[in-house]
Amino acid sequence: METTLVKTDFNFPGQTAVYHGKVRDVYTINDDIMVMIATDRISAFDVILPEGIPYKGQVLNQIAGYFLDSTSDIVPNWKLATPDPMVTVGYKCEGFRVEMIIRGYLTGSAWREYQAGCRELCGVHLPEGMRENERFPEPIITPTTKADAGHDENISKEEIIAQGIVSAEDYEVMERYTRALFERGQKMAAEKGLILVDTKYEFGKREGKVILIDEIHTPDSSRYFYADGYEKRFEKGEPQRQLSKEFVRQWLIEHGFMGKAGQKVPEMTPEFIQSVTDRYIELYEHITGRKFVKAPEAHLTDRIAENVLNCLQTLNK
Repeated sequence: METTLVKTDFNFPGQTAVYHGKVRDVYTINDDIMVMIATDRISAFDVILPEGIPYKGQVLNQIAGYFLDSTSDIVPNWKLATPDPMVTVGYKCEGFRVEMIIRGYLTGSAWREYQAGCRELCGVHLPEGMRENERFPEPIITPTTKADAGHDENISKEEIIAQGIVSAEDYEVMERYTRALFERGQKMAAEKGLILVDTKYEFGKREGKVILIDEIHTPDSSRYFYADGYEKRFEKGEPQRQLSKEFVRQWLIEHGFMGKAGQKVPEMTPEFIQSVTDRYIELYEHITGRKFVKAPEAHLTDRIAENVLNCLQTLNK
């Protein structure tokens, strides 16, 4: 089994803070620059699974960089550099406590709620008679509050504004950016024979401007279907061929785990872990049109430290 990066403990020059998230570890430099390390951790149902996935961090970081560069004409983003295959360096922004989830199709958690009788999601009315994986007449935005720990909670636009989580003015900007980014992402996916089904975006503020932060259009934050065969599978009520993390969730569900109290994460066999790596690499190659080149694994943390140090020295010049 290849080496995985599941924990980091760096101490960079000028480091003023560190945050260990579910998947990413973020180091703040001089309260102005952020070093975001995409680890090989994997989470599902808001639970960090016990085994890392080889090359997952590299895949996520490089896909995110690809899409941040490809959408910078739509919205300003936080990225400054990608000094290492697993690292993005960028501006620190004051993040909004909301994730902007946009859905083009009724699937995943939205479908599970719909099946249970829900006809309104985050203040958005859902038509009667829809089927799993059916396309919405137009994409819907279903925000969630961003939790430091535990589960994010669905919330409506009206509640976000009423509670003062985000101002009405900033929310309108976020909503406009969300729709424009999703439209671009769907177009880019279609050119590669994929359907961008749903995704999430996070925004922050820097010097009075709304800025796109974190990752975009990766298999951790997005769901993709293969376009070829979508209609036939939908008409027959068959599962869609996916390139996303949903297959991990389905595997966990089939093994009796949905992140609820008392449930135990099933054993992640080497074969299953390899299958997850293969799916991540497949998505990278499919969505970018580029061959995935595995970064050297030897002395992984030393490599990252050296590359980040060189980057920070360049930025300080």
